[in-house]
Amino acid sequence: MKQSKKTALLLLSCLTAAGSSIVNETASASPAAVTTADSAPTIESVHKKSDVIPAFSEVTVHDPSVIKSGDAFYLFGSHLASAKTKDLMNWQQISTVVDNNNPLIPNVFEELRETFEWAQSNTLWAADVIQLKDGKYYMYYNACKGDSPRSAMGIAVADRPEGPYKDTGIILKSGMWDEISEDGTIYDATIHPNVVDPDVFFDKNGKLWMVYGSYSGGIFIMEMNPKTGKPLPGQGYGKKLLGGNHSRIEAPYIVYNPKTDYYYLYLSFGGLDAVGGYNIRVARSKNPDGPYVDSAGKDMINAKGADGTLFDDASIAPYGTKLAGNFEFTALDGEEYTDQGYVSPGHNSVYVDPKKGETFIFFHTRFPGRGEEHQVRVHRVMMNEDGWPVIAPHRYAGETEASVQPKEIPGVYKYVNHGKDISADIKPSAAIALNKDGKVTGAVSGTWKKNNKNSITLTLNGTTYKGKLLRQWDNGAQSYVPTFSALSGDGTAVWGSQSAE
Repeated sequence: MKQSKKTALLLLSCLTAAGSSIVNETASASPAAVTTADSAPTIESVHKKSDVIPAFSEVTVHDPSVIKSGDAFYLFGSHLASAKTKDLMNWQQISTVVDNNNPLIPNVFEELRETFEWAQSNTLWAADVIQLKDGKYYMYYNACKGDSPRSAMGIAVADRPEGPYKDTGIILKSGMWDEISEDGTIYDATIHPNVVDPDVFFDKNGKLWMVYGSYSGGIFIMEMNPKTGKPLPGQGYGKKLLGGNHSRIEAPYIVYNPKTDYYYLYLSFGGLDAVGGYNIRVARSKNPDGPYVDSAGKDMINAKGADGTLFDDASIAPYGTKLAGNFEFTALDGEEYTDQGYVSPGHNSVYVDPKKGETFIFFHTRFPGRGEEHQVRVHRVMMNEDGWPVIAPHRYAGETEASVQPKEIPGVYKYVNHGKDISADIKPSAAIALNKDGKVTGAVSGTWKKNNKNSITLTLNGTTYKGKLLRQWDNGAQSYVPTFSALSGDGTAVWGSQSAE
């Protein structure tokens, strides 16, 4: 039910943490609108008519890594959780927890016994799956002690994305205090990596790489054998890209965009829980192994905590182009609207359609007032005129990048500036107007201009933002509305969603 602002705020103050993290949500009132992943329409068939009311079914996969096989998308994440979909809206849970009945790796505690023993753990962290040229699926699994970077990473192989996967052994270890590490020196957690959060990918020339790391000594990349999936010999931990001194940077994911000829390194800064300030950032390079720079031109190798510090967010916050963080679209005065927002969105993966060039980002997120409950979300990603990705403000609901007509753009918008900070604070939306005369008034002032192909340039309080327009489904308003997502030169994202009223 939609609520006025006053009523919505009253209800929000009464919310308690949800007991279940899997919720089926439909935009229409009829539960019959929900479809399963197997019966769901494909992306191409959704939204051929503008009056389609989208339906969603939710899953939980923390740290989701995406792979497409046939006409289905699969997500793999921490705790051996997985899910699948055909339309990016209606998901089906495949697995949820690490136990011997998990279909991905049956009898997992015996199969990965060496990994669990080394990491002194009974669970698994963020997995990544890639299909190599032999047609088989290679799962890069990892386990970590948790209160230290004592971790092990290995590879398990299957004939199908849903398994069963068979272990081929550990490929990297970390956290061996006072002992020789993978690079032949004594392990030092301020400079050596924690061997978790892998992403394995092919570059434009067919070379296979793995980028990985979390906190500790930073984010590293190494070249892999495309036949075995294992690291090429003599690399140690590989090449460092950024981080160090226990700075809160993790979840690297690299994707190549053939239109811009750049490799984009996505990262999560901050802590993953509801008070951790998790947020999504990006940098880019002409080479898969860097150097990577953000939109302000800052070299990411310098993004690290100060010597002798632990979780020094202040030192890393200026680095990386921040695409999304904590926010909430709230009702305007007199508007019927159900508030919509995210808390600690992050640990994303990205899929670029090789034929159409469409880009989608997959991440987990928590929600305002709902504690540690988390679900998967998928959003469109578009490139601005400077070749930087911007994330569409609302979740993907089958929309296309059809042209937004100039007459649709003027109106009152819920406006969010994501800033550059790493904070648990939730940024509420403010009201601004994009006026017919090209001026912006309200919480910020300035100008706006629609350029070619849905591009938009906004100058707000003296800062220029370049981005994209998109017509999207706003679940809070139960309506399709024009939106914008744009970036400033220093790497700050602003979002706008037009009021349906």
